[in-house]
Amino acid sequence: MVSKKSRSEVRIKKHRRMRNRFSGTAERPRLSVFRSNNHMYAQIIDDTVGNTLVAASTLEKDVKSELKKTNDVEAAAYLGTVIAKKALEKGIKEVVFDRGGFIYQGKIKALAEAAREAGLEF
Repeated sequence: MVSKKSRSEVRIKKHRRMRNRFSGTAERPRLSVFRSNNHMYAQIIDDTVGNTLVAASTLEKDVKSELKKTNDVEAAAYLGTVIAKKALEKGIKEVVFDRGGFIYQGKIKALAEAAREAGLEF
C-alpha cells in the first residue's frame, strides 16, 4: 500500500531543497515568509550572522487593528507593505524571496507583489 506524506512534510522538504540554493547575505538578506492557518509572518534575515533584521506579522497590534481578518489575501498584501516599509527604514532595498516551501499563489503572491510595489526589489 502506498502511503501519502502529509502536506506539511512535503512543504518542509521543499523548503529545505530551496534553502540549499540561496541564503541571505548582509548586502542582500532573505525575506522569509511563513503562513499558518490563522496568521502570516514575514522576516528579513541575514544568514551569514543568523540575525533577524526586520520582522512583521499579523499578530502585531498595529497590523491587526487595520485588518478585518488575519488569514486572507488582503491581510497578506497589507503585511507585504508593512515589511517593505520597515525594511526601507533600515536601509534594506534588495532581498532574496524565500517562500518557505509554499506555492507561489494566493497569500504568498499577494505579500510578494505588495512588497515589490512598496519598494523592495527581488
